Amino acid sequence: MSDQQFILAPPTVKVDFQLLPVDGVSNSLMIMRQAHELSGLGDWVVQTWDALSDDRRRKHLMVFDVLYAGVEYEYNPPDYPSYLAFIKEQDPDVTLKRILDRLQGKCEYYDIQITKDELLSSEDRFVELIQQSIGKHYQQKGLELYDQPYRDAFPLLRDPQAAHNAIVEHLEYMWDTHMRDEWNRNLPMLEECIAAFKQQDYSGMTALEAVRSVTGRDLSVHFPALSNAEKLVFVPSAHIGPYNSYYTAADKVYVFFGARMPEGLRSTSPALGRSELLVHINALADDTRLKILKLLTHNEELCAQDIINLLDLSQSSASRHLRQLTATGYLVERRRDVAKCYSLNMKRIDDTAAALKTFIRG
Repeated sequence: MSDQQFILAPPTVKVDFQLLPVDGVSNSLMIMRQAHELSGLGDWVVQTWDALSDDRRRKHLMVFDVLYAGVEYEYNPPDYPSYLAFIKEQDPDVTLKRILDRLQGKCEYYDIQITKDELLSSEDRFVELIQQSIGKHYQQKGLELYDQPYRDAFPLLRDPQAAHNAIVEHLEYMWDTHMRDEWNRNLPMLEECIAAFKQQDYSGMTALEAVRSVTGRDLSVHFPALSNAEKLVFVPSAHIGPYNSYYTAADKVYVFFGARMPEGLRSTSPALGRSELLVHINALADDTRLKILKLLTHNEELCAQDIINLLDLSQSSASRHLRQLTATGYLVERRRDVAKCYSLNMKRIDDTAAALKTFIRG
């Protein structure tokens, strides 16, 4: 008995569900930049992105890829217009300092020690440093960092008032022109979702157990920081589809998930039930994704490269389809060394069929 070992039980987590209009609106606007990279996002995201002019899309990328760090505050007013009024009053010099601090911090994270003057010494040098820092982060996620938003932002990084004005103008335009009516339309659905999840018991759960219970997914591979969270705040979204995202602030981790009802509960809102059902049906409404599911009915597990070879897919196409099927729960993903491998989750297919029958008869 003298050599016995003890394993500490994983710590439990505090769980809450909140509407958070600023975070909700910001998340919907941010994912818009991936409208054609992530299949399965809400129709409004794709349609709104396609409706923007080329100049407005370019400004959107500049604001959310580069400048938005200047107005990211831990401030959660009751509505988005209050937030717009708040950031308009901020000192442009402070806004620009926050942006440059973030960019400099990204460089330092990747062991690039550089002053702000050196960072802004020339446009080409600025973009080179961004590719060496933020670009590496994108590569690790299998994504490509585009130079243009940083080139567009570069002149503004020398002009505090111009940078501040660009952020405020774009956020006001997107809210007034595209987001206000959409937010108000979805508000009852989001509030019902929060009320339903708040009735569930998450006491005694670890962070990963709570995330799995709410999202239906094991996100430990994608978001390692979740495993150490002490407080989780779940924020429902009408636009994120089957995907999840998160950010940390102080001692909390905020997790965005597609608005739906907890498993086993029926919604009184046709919009909420239809929203969840459409997310799952959308994942099946593609010939390539159906072929992937068919392959996995005859193979217990296939790695991504196997699927690419068998279906003659490009790397980017396969990644997009596999990401959506995994996010909607039709596939279970695991790591085998450096490879991502997939198996079929037949229960999700059965659940989707049952949900469709219930919706039609309901």
